[in-house]
Amino acid sequence: MARKRVLTLLMAAFLIAGASVAVAQASTHGRSHKHDGDHGGPSTTTPIKHLVVIYQENVSFDHYFATYPETNPSSGDEPFHARRDTPSVNGLSTSLLAPNNPNSTQPFLLHRSQAETCDQDHDYTAEQQAFDHGLMDKFPEFAGSTFGIPGCDWGHGTGITMGYFDGGTTTALWNYAQHFAMSDNSYGTTFGPSTVGALNLVSGQTHGASGPSTEVTVGTVTGDPQPSGDVCTTRDNVTMSGRNIGNLLNDKGITWGWFNGGFHTADGKPACTQTHIGADGKPKTDYIPHHEPFQYYASTANPQHLPPTSVAMIGHQGDQANHQYDLTDFWAALAAHNLPAVSFLKAPGYQDGHAGYSSPVLEQQFIADTINRLERSSDWRSTAVVIAYDDSDGWYDHQIGPIVNHSQSAADALSDPGLCGTNPPSGGYEGRCGYGPRLPLLVVSPFAKSNFVDHSVTDQSSILRFIEDNWGTGRIGDASFDAKAGSLDNMFNFRQHDEGASRLFLDPNTGEPTRW
Repeated sequence: MARKRVLTLLMAAFLIAGASVAVAQASTHGRSHKHDGDHGGPSTTTPIKHLVVIYQENVSFDHYFATYPETNPSSGDEPFHARRDTPSVNGLSTSLLAPNNPNSTQPFLLHRSQAETCDQDHDYTAEQQAFDHGLMDKFPEFAGSTFGIPGCDWGHGTGITMGYFDGGTTTALWNYAQHFAMSDNSYGTTFGPSTVGALNLVSGQTHGASGPSTEVTVGTVTGDPQPSGDVCTTRDNVTMSGRNIGNLLNDKGITWGWFNGGFHTADGKPACTQTHIGADGKPKTDYIPHHEPFQYYASTANPQHLPPTSVAMIGHQGDQANHQYDLTDFWAALAAHNLPAVSFLKAPGYQDGHAGYSSPVLEQQFIADTINRLERSSDWRSTAVVIAYDDSDGWYDHQIGPIVNHSQSAADALSDPGLCGTNPPSGGYEGRCGYGPRLPLLVVSPFAKSNFVDHSVTDQSSILRFIEDNWGTGRIGDASFDAKAGSLDNMFNFRQHDEGASRLFLDPNTGEPTRW
C-alpha cells in the first residue's frame, strides 16, 4: 500500500510538471524582433546566426556535475577553484551522499586516474526499472554493468553506476559552466540509448521505423539499430519515415550540416574502418553509424559518404553530400567564411565521451579544441555553441523529470511492467515514455548568461525547438516532442554583446584557462 501511495503521488507530480512544461513553451525571451542575416543570409529572431551543436555521448547530469562547484580536497586531483558567486545546482546533497542514498551502492567519487570506466546498461526498459516508480533506487540492479576493459568497475562491480566525477576530471565543462550558462533541469526526450537520443535531437520523434531490427517496439525505435543503406552499417538496421529539422531548413533555404568524425577520408572515400586508440587502449572506429541520425531518413541521407563537390557547397542543397559531412569539412567551411547556419558536430568515437572506449579526459580534448577554434573565428560574434548529450549511459542521477508522455508497450516498466503511466500516448505512438534521464546541457556564446544555472525544464528536442524558432521553420508535426519542449531562451541574454569578455580559451589537455 505504501508503494502504491508513493506511485500515485509521483504520477500526479509528473502531470503537474508536464503542465509547467507547456507553460514554458510560451516563453519568448529576447525574440521581439527580426535580425537581418549576415551577408544577406536569412533573418533570425535572435542575434544568433550560427548554431553549433556538439552532441556527445552517454553522461547523466550527476555523473559530471553531482557536487558542482565543489571538489573533494582529499581526492588527490587538481582542485577546482570556483567563483564565489557561483549559483548552486540540483546535485547530490548530503542527504543523497553516503550513507544516506537509497541505492544499494552509495555514490562515490571517481578520480582523474579512473577516467576509463565501464559502459552501463542504458536500454529503454532497464533505465525505467532503475527509476523504480520514481524512487530512483535500483540503479546497481538494473543499470549497473561491468562491460568494458578489465578493472573498469574500479572494484565496485555493478555499483560503478553510482560513480561520479568532479572538476578535477571534468575540468573543461566546469570552466565553461563558470563563464557561460548551464542547465540542471534538462532531460533525454525519452528513455533509451544513443539512436533514440540522436533521433529526438533532429526530429523529436522515434516512431516510424521500418526494417529488419529487433531494436524497435511497435514501430518505435527503443534500441540501437543502425541506418539502412549506410555503407558502414553492419547489423540490425531501420529506415525512418517522417520529417526532421534538415527538411524544415531545406524548405526555407537555410544552410546546415551534420559533421561527423571519420565520415570520409581525405580522398573522399567512406572511412568505415578509420580508427584511433580509445580509453580502453584498443582501436575505436571514428564513425559509428547509429550515432548519425540524418542517415536514417532517405531525404537527408548520404549513404555512400560522398564528399561535398566544393567547399562553397558545404551546407547547401543540391550537392552530392546531401548535408552529411566529415568534421574536416566543417573546418574547411569555417576557414572559407562559409559556416552553415546550423551545424551538428559529432566527435570521432574515441573523443565522444562514451564510457568503455572514450573518457571525460579524451572528450575534453575535442570540446575545448573545437570551441577554441570557433572563438578565434570572425563568426564567433554571432555564434552559439550548445554542448549536449544523447543519453545517460545508465549512470546514476537522482532527479526524475516530468513524465510528459505516457506509454503502455511491452518495453515499458516505469510504473509497472508494461506501463509508463496510464494516459494515452501522444499520437498513439507507444514506446516513447519520457522525459528520460537528466543530462548535462551547456550554452557557450557571446550571448550566454555568465556563470548562470538555468532551472527551466528542457529536453533534447528543446534544441530542435530553438532552431525552429530562431529561423522560423515551423514545427515537425506528427506528435514530435518539439511541440512540448521548453525554451532555451533563459540561458541567453540577447541584449548583451561583449565579444571579447565572452571568449574563454582552455587547454584541451588540462581543461584549465589559457591564453589565446
